[in-house]
Amino acid sequence: MTARPVKRVIFCDFDGTITENDNIVAIIRHFNPAGWETIVNDIVGQRKSIRQGVGELFRLLPTSMKKEVVDYAISNAKIRAGFADLLAFCKEHDIQFYVTSGGIDFFVYPLLAPFGIPEDHIYCNGSDFSGERIDITWPHPCEGECKTDCGMCKTSIIRRFPAGQFERILIGDSVTDFEGAKLVDVVFARSHLTQKCKELGLPYHEYKTFHDVIDVLNLQEATT
Repeated sequence: MTARPVKRVIFCDFDGTITENDNIVAIIRHFNPAGWETIVNDIVGQRKSIRQGVGELFRLLPTSMKKEVVDYAISNAKIRAGFADLLAFCKEHDIQFYVTSGGIDFFVYPLLAPFGIPEDHIYCNGSDFSGERIDITWPHPCEGECKTDCGMCKTSIIRRFPAGQFERILIGDSVTDFEGAKLVDVVFARSHLTQKCKELGLPYHEYKTFHDVIDVLNLQEATT
C-alpha cells in the first residue's frame, strides 16, 4: 500500500443530502404562498438562478411569520442515516469536512449544532427578518470564474483547495451541486444530481445513506 499523495477534502451539501428532505422546498410548500411552484420549477429547470429563485421564494413570506417558519424548518428536518458516522470516519482518516449549503442560516446552524462541526467549516446563506418580507442574504457569492449566480457559490469554495494538493470529494443531490460536480475528483450523487451526472457523462457513486459513502471511501482507503 502506498501513501496517499494528497489530502482529501469533502464538500457536503445540506438540503436533501445531510437532511432527507429539501428544507427550502418543504418550508415553502408547507406555508403554500401563491406562485411558489412556478419559481421552484424554474430553479430546478435552471431558467432562474439559485440566488434569484430562492430570494423570490422567501420574499413570498412575511417576517411576521418568523417564529412559525423557523420552528417548522427545525422540527420538520430529519438527518440522513450515517451522518455522525461519516464525521467520525473523516476525523479518523484525516479528511477535511465542509458543509457547503444553499440553505439558510436559521435552520442550517441549529440542525448542525449537535455534531460539533466548526462554524468556519459551514458555508450557507443568511437571512434578514428586519423588513416586511423575509430577505435572504448572500455572504458567499460567485467569485472569479463562476458566473452562474449561485447565491452560495460552491465552486468558489472548492477552488480554494487546489486540485494538485487535494483530492476533492462532493456529496450532493440537486441543482446547487451541478457546477461543483464538474470540478471535483469524486462525486456522490442522488436525485437531480444523479441525472445531471448522467447527462454530462460524469462518473459518480450513488448513495442512499452516508454509510454508502463510508463504504466507498473505505474501499478507496484499502486500495491506496
